Amino acid sequence: MAKILSLLNHKGGVGKTTSTINIGAGLVELGKKVLLVDLDPQANLSLSLGASRPPQTIYEAMRGESELVPVHIKENLDIIVSTLDLSGAEMELINEAGREYILRELFLPLHEEYDFIIIDCPPSLGLLTLNALTCSDFVIIPLQTEFLALQGLAKIKQVIQKVKLRLNKKLQIAGVVGTMYDHRKVLNRDVLETIQKYFGELVFDTLIRDNVSLAEAPAQRKDIFSYSPSSSGAQDYLNLSKEILTRVKKYEQLEV
Repeated sequence: MAKILSLLNHKGGVGKTTSTINIGAGLVELGKKVLLVDLDPQANLSLSLGASRPPQTIYEAMRGESELVPVHIKENLDIIVSTLDLSGAEMELINEAGREYILRELFLPLHEEYDFIIIDCPPSLGLLTLNALTCSDFVIIPLQTEFLALQGLAKIKQVIQKVKLRLNKKLQIAGVVGTMYDHRKVLNRDVLETIQKYFGELVFDTLIRDNVSLAEAPAQRKDIFSYSPSSSGAQDYLNLSKEILTRVKKYEQLEV
């Protein structure tokens, strides 16, 4: 039974798509089979991995015109491709009965095929993000270690709590991950301290260091492990993936 993770932050440019790709690829390195889901109309996840657009994307699936059609990226790593058309989905689905549960139903045939389904949410808190949270087991919040990235944290927590209360009782925050971190910068260290005070034990021990290879990999349509396996970026995302597995296992034991 696949565990579903959503990567969420309504601020853009915090490393959300980079983290989705490389957490997925990191879990593959650890022996898991992973499906990435591009739920952002900008389709940066699809573009970054060079995924060819099939006739049926996430947009057609959410409109009820097809099932989800995974596109193969490499061994044990597949993707559901997005398209700019998805930007109109929120208005088109506004009158649909049970519109918050569309994605949950689409995932049902895929649960036994994958160990993890990882959703790259759009940088907003609208219907698409609501669908992601309604079907997810866990939320991961990537947070750039810069001052402006702190704005809106309370809103993110509030939305997650409301979804947990009204739509998805099993939803948990798996953790907060600091991205683009440079220990030499006082600001980065100060912001990290603030994040740790606000989220406590939810903050992952692993920090994603500022690393040029992470910026270069999408241009080559590769994840960091395929592009530069010896880089600090690959090391950080592998360590983060190990932490995620540990936390998921911990929550599973608590549920028993």
